[in-house]
This record gives sequence, C-alpha cells and structure tokens, in this order.
Amino acid sequence: MTEIQKLKFDIKLKNHVWFWGSYFTLNFLRWGAYFNDYPYSFKSNLIEFSLHIPLVYFNLFVLVPRYVLKQKYITYTFSLIVSLFGIYLLKTALTYYIISENIWPEANREYHPFEINHIVAVCIGELYVLAMASSVYLTLTWLRERERNRSLRENQFKIKLKYLENQIQPHFFFNTLNNLYALSLESSDKVPDVIIKLSNLMEYVLYDVKGTKFVPLIKEIDYIQNYIEIEKLRFENVEVTVNLESNIEDIVVPPLIFISLVENAFKHGGVNNNNLKIKINCKVIDNKMLDFEILNNFVNSQNLNAKGGIGLVNTKKRLKLIYKNDFSLKHKTKLNYYIIRLQIPINNED
Repeated sequence: MTEIQKLKFDIKLKNHVWFWGSYFTLNFLRWGAYFNDYPYSFKSNLIEFSLHIPLVYFNLFVLVPRYVLKQKYITYTFSLIVSLFGIYLLKTALTYYIISENIWPEANREYHPFEINHIVAVCIGELYVLAMASSVYLTLTWLRERERNRSLRENQFKIKLKYLENQIQPHFFFNTLNNLYALSLESSDKVPDVIIKLSNLMEYVLYDVKGTKFVPLIKEIDYIQNYIEIEKLRFENVEVTVNLESNIEDIVVPPLIFISLVENAFKHGGVNNNNLKIKINCKVIDNKMLDFEILNNFVNSQNLNAKGGIGLVNTKKRLKLIYKNDFSLKHKTKLNYYIIRLQIPINNED
C-alpha cells in the first residue's frame, strides 16, 4: 500500500454534499444579511466555494499523502503557497469579470489586484476554510479508523479465544480416551459406563457450549461432576468432595474454564498415590468475585514439577483474554496438598 492510498475518499458522497451545501448556505445567509445584499453574497460565495472545494480535496488527497505523510514539510509548505497563489489569481479574475471591478467590495476602500492586504486577506480566508474542512474530514476518518481497529481487535480476540478453546477440548478428550483404553485392556466392566458418561461430556462440549461466551455455572459444575465420575472409574481409591454455595444459581462463567484445574488434580495428584483426595470449593466473595478452589494431595514434591501442561497454560491465556488483569490464579502447597485458587468477576445471566 502506498502512502497516497492511506487517505481514501471513504466518506459517503452525500455527506460531502451535505457539508458543503450547509456551509455555503450559512455563508450566503450570513454575508447577505451583513451587507443587506443577498444577490452579491450568492455570487461571491459561488465563486469562493468553487475554489474552496478543489483546494481542500487537492490538499487532502494529493499534498498531504505525498508530502506530509512522508515528512516532506518544506515541500508541502511550498506547494501549499503556490496553490494559494493560484487560488488568489482565479478568485481575483473571477470577481473582476463576473461581479465587480472592485475586487474587494467588503473593504472600506477600493483595492487593486496584487495589493498585499488583499493577498493576505484572500490567503487567510482560504487557509481558514482549508483548516476547518480538513479537520472535519480527518476527525471523521480517524473515528472510522478507530472503529475499524476496534472491530479488528475484537475479531482477533474471538479467533484467538476460539483457538484456545479448540485446543482445550481435544486435550481433555485425548486424556479421557487414554483412560478408556487402559480400562479396555483390563477388560473392565466399567467400559460401558465410561462410554456413556463420555458421550454426555461430548454432547455438552459440541452442542451446549458451542459458540457461547458464557454458560450457567450450574451446568459447568454438572460437567465437572460427570468428569469426576469418569475418573472415579479409573482410580480405585479416590475421594472427591465438592462444596458449593447456595447462591450461585444465576452466575455464568466462560465454558470449560475450570475443567483443566480439575483434570490437573487427577493427573498429577494420582501419580503413585493410592489414596487420592480432592476437594473442590466454590463460593462468592463480597458479591463481586467467584472463588473456585481445588486441593489435591500428592505423594512427593517431585510430582509438582510436572504440573502445568497445555490445559493450564491455555486456561491462563483464556482468562487473560476474557478478563484482562481482573482475575487471580494462584497456586501453593500446604502440607501434602497442592492448592489452586481461581477468582474471577461475577457475571449474572441477565
């Protein structure tokens, strides 16, 4: 894209016509009333606006892109002075031959062409119109560009968020299928139950939350509990406790935002652990923040080095995209428990 293409005639033609028509009418009525001579005001403004308009667009679409945007300010100034001198010649000639031999009737005395006061007055008048019209156009262009950039950022946000969600879902099902495969090798009679529960989970992911920015927290909890039931089929000795506050019915959350935390507790807490204990606490703090805490015991500290993975990494990225810095995700160890605590702003269904 060249520099000249950066300023485009992207405001609708009717808006240009409306602007110049309104400006012409205002000037015509103003000077007609001032001199009590509307025919003269009409002819005078007709000449002036036939010069104002070409100069404004010549400046916007030729001089500014070629010189100002390329930081050639001296060349721009020289070109503008030459343009103003050309406008002066045309205005003076048209006024002399069409309106009056007195080229500046508004003054207190008769002026002749090329007198310094007349030249300065004409140039100042042109610069005033040039500055005003250009300011309006550039302001509107800036507002349109800002809106376009905002829309572009929003689309990029949605694409990136969707990409992260699509990564999380295959990651979860990959792990679940691994679990199912392990049970099938053992010819376990638990396989049919796992398949049914996995089917319910897939239905939630593929249909219930598809294209949805927020889902009811209750549904998300149900999803987590189904996942827990699948994991209980795989682990012989596992104890899971879920504590929920009673006032979370109307709260909505991003879909699948907690599952990576739960999955992480099973994945790393269950390594070499014959008595896995997991506790999930979900509550509201000061009617502002939703607090989701998950604790799991572990056998030795070496297991903690493996914590993380694509699930938690993507969860952090999604939280950053959705809430920016208005969330908290912390982890710590206490005795033989690993604790992850997530706090996000409360969103209600309404």
